[in-house]
Amino acid sequence: MQERAKTTRRSLLEAAAQLFAEQGFAGTSVNDISARSGRTSGAVYFHYAGKEAIAVAVVQDRFAAWSQLAPRYTDEAVPPVERLVALSYDIARALAEDPVTRAGARLWSERATINAPLPDPFALWTAAATRLLARARLAGHLHPHVRPARTARTLVRAFFGLCVLTEALEDAAVITDRLTDWWQLTLPSLGPQVREDPPAGR
Repeated sequence: MQERAKTTRRSLLEAAAQLFAEQGFAGTSVNDISARSGRTSGAVYFHYAGKEAIAVAVVQDRFAAWSQLAPRYTDEAVPPVERLVALSYDIARALAEDPVTRAGARLWSERATINAPLPDPFALWTAAATRLLARARLAGHLHPHVRPARTARTLVRAFFGLCVLTEALEDAAVITDRLTDWWQLTLPSLGPQVREDPPAGR
């Protein structure tokens, strides 16, 4: 794809993400996306088959892929559980502050109203958490009763629920504070050698 086309496609995706995050899928039209992006509706349909295709692209871009977090996840110099905790703070901040991530989360929650299959982000999150917990288990950092796959599944679901409910009941700005409370309760149950405080600077 030529650079100009990539720039146009990206501007459309980001404009759509802002609108989806603010208004939801049903409340956003192709004309809205055209106006927000400064492009024509013809440009929208040239790059995307329709509003549903843009929604799929928005979810895949950040919320379901998290490719930008790979360096944090693969840093072998950091103990596995600390990597898991650090990743959770990165994701929580993105859910609170990044329009594309926020749009992806909102679209996924509205998936029943979208006539297209959306990528499932939780399989990727759960697989990543399982791998980190398995490495922690091999290193002797988990209690013997902790099973990586089951624990990862529970942690991912509880984490996302915490983020969604915190924003609904309080404000997105306090998500990292509530995440700290959650980890201080959760980490001692994972293992005796797991730190009870989040990494410095979180």
